[in-house]
Amino acid sequence: MGCCCDCKKPNIVFFGIDSLRADHMSCYGYPRLTTPHMDHFAQGGTLFERNYSPHIPTTSGYASMFTGRDVFGTQVVALRHKGAMRPEARTLAEICKDNGYTTTNLGFRGNPAARGFDTIIDFPGWGSWNEGRSPKAQNLNDVAIPELERLLAQDQPFLLFLRHMDPHAPYLPPAPYERAFYHGNECDPNNRSMDPVMSFKPFCDFFASWMPPGISDKDYVIAQYDGAVAYMDACIQTIFNALESYGILDETLVIINSDHGETLYDHDCYFDHHGIYDNTLHVPLIIRYPGLVPAGKRVSGYAQHKDLLPTIIELAGLEAPGVAMEGKSLMPMVRGEVASHESEFYITECTWMRKHGWRTPEWKLIRALEPDFHFKPPVELYNLVEDPGENDNLAEKDPELVALLTARMDAFIAKREAETGLPNPIHTQGDWHGQEGVGPFKTSQQAYDTLHIGDPKQAAKLQSEERK
Repeated sequence: MGCCCDCKKPNIVFFGIDSLRADHMSCYGYPRLTTPHMDHFAQGGTLFERNYSPHIPTTSGYASMFTGRDVFGTQVVALRHKGAMRPEARTLAEICKDNGYTTTNLGFRGNPAARGFDTIIDFPGWGSWNEGRSPKAQNLNDVAIPELERLLAQDQPFLLFLRHMDPHAPYLPPAPYERAFYHGNECDPNNRSMDPVMSFKPFCDFFASWMPPGISDKDYVIAQYDGAVAYMDACIQTIFNALESYGILDETLVIINSDHGETLYDHDCYFDHHGIYDNTLHVPLIIRYPGLVPAGKRVSGYAQHKDLLPTIIELAGLEAPGVAMEGKSLMPMVRGEVASHESEFYITECTWMRKHGWRTPEWKLIRALEPDFHFKPPVELYNLVEDPGENDNLAEKDPELVALLTARMDAFIAKREAETGLPNPIHTQGDWHGQEGVGPFKTSQQAYDTLHIGDPKQAAKLQSEERK
């Protein structure tokens, strides 16, 4: 168990990395060496191989991560969530504050889950082609190191949350990372792989704002994503080195997590993070805290965002009387007392499409709640064992399995609605798409003609403006 309440509480440094796919990190088996520093860091802690963000995107992901609650408990399910989070869903910052911590977040303004931080510091975390290469992680370090020094000068333990944005589009890593994983001609006229990307009307203006003029090769854009991850990885090492030089690394609970993954050229959801395929759901989780968290351990059981706060509470020895959470501490799994937490779970997406589904170790069911702008079928079914890329939709071939998984999902929804006395928020979001008064889309063509994102400033506003 965690420390007794009389012990000195550990400092907590929490890296929340936006849009980081687990399967594009070398410590998770990616063949490109994208994360050598985080790989080394993981050797001093425990890595969770099957960690999932069940509720896409950022807004709902962090709400679950910071409260230990699912979407029924937070009532936060949409990117454009309106209003505050449920008051009974206590946040990590609020719980830390109750335990004598001072709390700071960097780059996490406007999200409902940011409630309770003493200090919020912004940094330039976006960019465009005209602005040039975007040193997002160094921009973060430029404010993180002085803030870390300020926090260390106090007598209180601290929570420092760093929201890294490099893997989030626009992918604009500085040299040499822009060419580290690509050696071709990104504007080769014989390569047509970017044709469908640049003809996707809802996003093509956004892509044109940060991709090279004349871009034709999708592999170049994927290499920019990998380069952004590698650049960020090098900058994160600066934070690790600072903790070590101040003599507090081994007394600090350090967490690396991501709110969701990223779609690159998968499933026609180009270079964004909508959809509830595993490239978006499967995210990294690494925890380091010598003495309580074993070094060099890899845990293969299933974990979800809601399990993170109970884990932090246990490891830091925090008092959280009366705080309701659906998640469970991951430490029994780390200690080998249980093999796994829930291996099948409810999944939602309310970003640019409104869908929900049910994931088991073998099967993925996705059901659309209204037509989407990719003209996808209303029901999708994938065998995750035989088809891990989720490319062969079996819904029409196996209607009985669709019915069985739908019944499991519906039973879970009914159970959670009864337990909370609250509706499933996926059904109550109103103008989730940002188009006031439009209501649910009637056709995919209507969705395609209506939805649009124009430039990085609009993208930033979607994620970080104060929501009223």
